[in-house]
Amino acid sequence: MNQTKRMNLALICGMLGCLCMGGGDWLMIYGDTSHSGSLYWLTEGVTQIAPWRNALAMALSFPAIILYGIALFAIEGYITAEKHRRVNHYLTIFSLTPWLALHLFYVMILYMFAWMNGNGYAHAALSAAEALFSHLSWVVIASEALMLPPFLYWAWLLAKGRSVLPRWMAAVNPLTIYAVLSVGKVILPEGAFRIGFINGLMSESMIVWFGLLLGCNRKAFAKGGASDEIL
Repeated sequence: MNQTKRMNLALICGMLGCLCMGGGDWLMIYGDTSHSGSLYWLTEGVTQIAPWRNALAMALSFPAIILYGIALFAIEGYITAEKHRRVNHYLTIFSLTPWLALHLFYVMILYMFAWMNGNGYAHAALSAAEALFSHLSWVVIASEALMLPPFLYWAWLLAKGRSVLPRWMAAVNPLTIYAVLSVGKVILPEGAFRIGFINGLMSESMIVWFGLLLGCNRKAFAKGGASDEIL
């Protein structure tokens, strides 16, 4: 199997991972968006979500991370220098665990909120969920601090011409795609689709990014190819 095909398969794995993670993001929150608390995602729809949906949302995150890893480690092959590939490799390793941590963090709060509302503790459900989020909100900041560096480093490498991809691709990474897709928060009408779209924004950004890399693949290899050490 040649380099192009191997990279294509890795990127397709990444896109499948996005469908798994993004599917979980939608499963855990899609529904009636009316809410009364300070957290917009503690909605009336969440109180009606069946437990199996939360369980499936969490279960899907495990194959998602494996599939993400296949793609994220494979694209190191686009980087021309071994020292830069090594830095990117370790940044990617450190960034993968927070994906699961954040997913678990939100699934647990959403499940607790729904369970309390459906089992006679509705009067305390909102306060308990908000208190739990407030107490452990640092998890979100810590996770993002570990998740962002690989994408920033990737953009820097491409901007400096230290990959076989065109320099303009530095402006095309999950963070910039996320910013563009965030316009949807403003233009989409209030409803279940909008809240699902917002909750799955990072996965949606990743699948667009992997798709764009897939489109650039043939030209990248025609320029001189990627490293066989990664592929």
